Amino acid sequence: MLGKIAEPYGLRGWIKIYPQADDPLGWAKMPVWWVGRDGQENWSPHTLIQCKQHGRALVAQFEAVSDRTMAESFKGMLVGAPKSVLPTLPPDEYYWADLIGLEVINQQNVVLGKVAGLIETGANDVLRVISQDGAERLMPYVDAVVRGIDLPAGRMVVEWELDW
Repeated sequence: MLGKIAEPYGLRGWIKIYPQADDPLGWAKMPVWWVGRDGQENWSPHTLIQCKQHGRALVAQFEAVSDRTMAESFKGMLVGAPKSVLPTLPPDEYYWADLIGLEVINQQNVVLGKVAGLIETGANDVLRVISQDGAERLMPYVDAVVRGIDLPAGRMVVEWELDW
């Protein structure tokens, strides 16, 4: 998921989007965005006309959306793209979606839980790890804590103790 549509912007069909991924202006290079609701399987493609930064948000215009009334129908929807159209990342970089669901273990091989999400903060991103008993741990997503990620094995190794 790239972001969430907040509301219409102006009168000519523009929409305001709160980004939930790195490099939101990089999305402008993708000629088609997919829009849908959480849990919905079939998202609809929309041809992008323009996209620009607007404070902490983005504003964008789709080809088939020409007025505010049409733009209002997108409120609350999510913006995404199939992984096949996203740029290939360098080694040791990951899309957030790849990290969700990974089993988190510490260096003593103790299972701490699974990655339930990430939180973007000003300093660094934070992992939300939920244990089997429902306890939530917040861990900085930094090299000093995250010691290794093995996507094929579905596992992340961290420098973190069970009682922290």
